[in-house]
Amino acid sequence: MADNEFNARGVRIERFLRSVTRAGQVLIKDGRLELLTSYGREIDSAPVQSVRASKPWFVDGDQAMATVNGTRYRLTLGSQDTKSTSTKSGSGAASRFLDAVRSARGHSQKR
Repeated sequence: MADNEFNARGVRIERFLRSVTRAGQVLIKDGRLELLTSYGREIDSAPVQSVRASKPWFVDGDQAMATVNGTRYRLTLGSQDTKSTSTKSGSGAASRFLDAVRSARGHSQKR
């Protein structure tokens, strides 16, 4: 799998209610989730199998929660999603992220 399974840019990444970056990148590639700064520096990464991802029930729109290596991150995905070809609201980006995590888990389990 050489292609990116999910790639979103312009993502606000927060840890413990503190902003890590306002224009980061979320990348799922080869069964691994990577959180990157706007400069491409790694914030955190882990195999998709060990990542917990969900959509918070108390928030509308474009947010997702991801627990990577025991650290909980809030991801605010926007319309800057590079895989998005439509101008849907950000909730579509969050849903695509969750689908990509589930899909990557399924691909890596089959190997």
